[in-house]
Amino acid sequence: SGKDMPVAEAVPVETKEETTEEEDYEEDELELLQVDLGDMVKLKQILDEAVAAALLDKYLEEDYRLDNIKLTIMVAACLFAVVAQFAPLPFPESRPVLGVCCCCYFILSGILQLITTFIDKDCILLTKSLPADKTSNKDLQSYGVRVRSQFPRFSEFYTVILEFQGKENSPSVEQRWSVGKFFDKEGMFDEVGLQLEVEALFVRLESGKYDKGAASK
Repeated sequence: SGKDMPVAEAVPVETKEETTEEEDYEEDELELLQVDLGDMVKLKQILDEAVAAALLDKYLEEDYRLDNIKLTIMVAACLFAVVAQFAPLPFPESRPVLGVCCCCYFILSGILQLITTFIDKDCILLTKSLPADKTSNKDLQSYGVRVRSQFPRFSEFYTVILEFQGKENSPSVEQRWSVGKFFDKEGMFDEVGLQLEVEALFVRLESGKYDKGAASK
């Protein structure tokens, strides 16, 4: 007929594929924020990572020197293990080589264990010193910060300690929180809340408001 036919407007339709992608994204995001409160190891890992991120994002730069030393020792130990496994020598002629490689491997592994036990201890982060234009604290200009954390088994309290790396009788600041302050009963993690608390703790260190009993600046 001569009458104009009505024109249908195009309406964007959300495809099943787009919906699935959004749901997958939401699920991935939920996994990052939700923690099993019964898994103490994972709980401490999440808290430690949030503490380190709070300090590195705004204030400090990580010092990798000790980590590089440990990596070098690990690589050397692995090289000895590879030689022992794949050395093109028939047995029993290869026994001296195997003996040397095994001894070196266990010595290097022992050194790593000693570093972890007596140097790392409860340290989760080492940082570099700050330049004079970023802080007026003389200790922060001369020493990096050693960040320690403690979360005893079967305890609800998580403790963060900030002190100066390499300074004898270093002054420090310490704060303890109940993990219930940052996790609800479903295990949802308030990362921003913890980071704000850690930032306030660092400000105490920088301003020289050390805990009682700490050495003076």
